[in-house]
Amino acid sequence: MTNRIAELTAPEVAARLGQGACAILPMGSLETHGPQAPMGDYLLAEALADRIAADANALVLPAIPFGGEDYFGMVPGGIVLTPGLLQAVVEEVCGNLIRTGCRRILILNGHAGSIGPVDAAARSLRRRHGLLVPAMHLWRIAGALHAELGGSPESFGHGGDPVWSVALHLRPDLCHPAEARARQSVPSVLGLPVANFGTVRAAGVEVSVPMEVEEVAPGGVACADSRPGSAEHGARITARLVEAGIATIAALKGAAP
Repeated sequence: MTNRIAELTAPEVAARLGQGACAILPMGSLETHGPQAPMGDYLLAEALADRIAADANALVLPAIPFGGEDYFGMVPGGIVLTPGLLQAVVEEVCGNLIRTGCRRILILNGHAGSIGPVDAAARSLRRRHGLLVPAMHLWRIAGALHAELGGSPESFGHGGDPVWSVALHLRPDLCHPAEARARQSVPSVLGLPVANFGTVRAAGVEVSVPMEVEEVAPGGVACADSRPGSAEHGARITARLVEAGIATIAALKGAAP
């Protein structure tokens, strides 16, 4: 049985929302995750939403596939939205649900550049509607679990884990493991060594400088080596994310409407 709103009839959706079903909004981006992984990490958010909904009597909205503007606007096909516009989209989507009677919403966000707009939208929704809309920022959560679940230190980072292993588990049909590789060296910016996404190192501290992904992670690979990622590790991460999603929805159902 499907839990995707787009695949159900209007009466079916109305009945389930009327019975208190939670609406899950998956989000992600179109960006480079290295030469081995699909650009659309929103596909992983969708797959996670499906698994959560199967055990939590929830409905899954179509994903928002475009992430908040950060380092990927110059990647061919890497569509980004300005923070204010993305915040407005999230507010409008949730506002429509609330207007038609939905009181339980969970956001599954799969893009770091969308964290600010999503959190700002949630604050606005609470002020306007008195409703708490929790958001699971998937890769921030998964990143904190990476070492605990046995992930390799070498594969941790952009273009590697946790996204890579989760993709290998959830969408192996879109993955190209033979293309996984080690990080390439990056040139200096302003004559200073690149420290991280958006920062250079000067006199022992990190200074913010606007950059694009290729200046930090050529080919999208910022981790030391993406090759240690595995579907088995992705399965462990997925299980914890699904568990957390189910628990969050249970808390929403236990809260007063």
